[in-house]
Amino acid sequence: MAYSHMAAVYDRLMADTPYDKWLDWVENNFRQGNRQPQSVLDLGCGTGAVAIPLAKRGYRVTGVDLSADMLAIAYDKMRAAQVHVAWAEQDMRELEAAPADAVISLCDSLSYLTEEEDVQQTFRRVFDHLQPGGVFLFDVHSPYKILHVFGDETFTYQDDEVSYIWQCFCDPLRLEVEHQLTFFLRQPNGLYERVEEEHWQRAYQPIQLLRWLGEAGFVDMTVTADFTDLPPATDSERLFFRAYRPGD
Repeated sequence: MAYSHMAAVYDRLMADTPYDKWLDWVENNFRQGNRQPQSVLDLGCGTGAVAIPLAKRGYRVTGVDLSADMLAIAYDKMRAAQVHVAWAEQDMRELEAAPADAVISLCDSLSYLTEEEDVQQTFRRVFDHLQPGGVFLFDVHSPYKILHVFGDETFTYQDDEVSYIWQCFCDPLRLEVEHQLTFFLRQPNGLYERVEEEHWQRAYQPIQLLRWLGEAGFVDMTVTADFTDLPPATDSERLFFRAYRPGD
């Protein structure tokens, strides 16, 4: 799902997101591999909240996203940070890039793949774009979060510049949620513009994702939950996966 209206206010709405936890998780997993990655593909990179800090830490980063609007903001942030990230407007299901030592997809980007075939195809594309011995790191929403956190809830936010009404409509059989977002964006003349977006996300059982990773060729798969080293519990909200492409 490509963000359009939301891109302009995304960083403002995500200001409290603990990106440092994702960065720590990524680098902790990098250190556990047989070699330290130098090149990183960031799938669903958004406005560069992880890609740019990784570049600051010395990695060669390519950020891939479906949204040109998000990538434009990422580019401006990169220039302000005085680092280099290569940006590519692509669908992760059709990934085309130079092979990297690591591929990451964070902040539930893979949860936007709402068909099983799309997840399987993405795993195959990632495998093909990893160097031998490379690592694939990603996180997704858990079935529990789709059913019991999003569910059929309504969330609201309001400040002087942007407000929203966020309605969730859950399909429990597919473990899928439709996010209907209505934004009210303050314009230079002081009036507010109303814009709407719809997004869909789907959860999969961990055993399914592990099986699809194995079918794509990955080995040494692990799954943990909620930024810990612990396996998922029944009420875990975010699932973290690590998988390797076999070495030479």
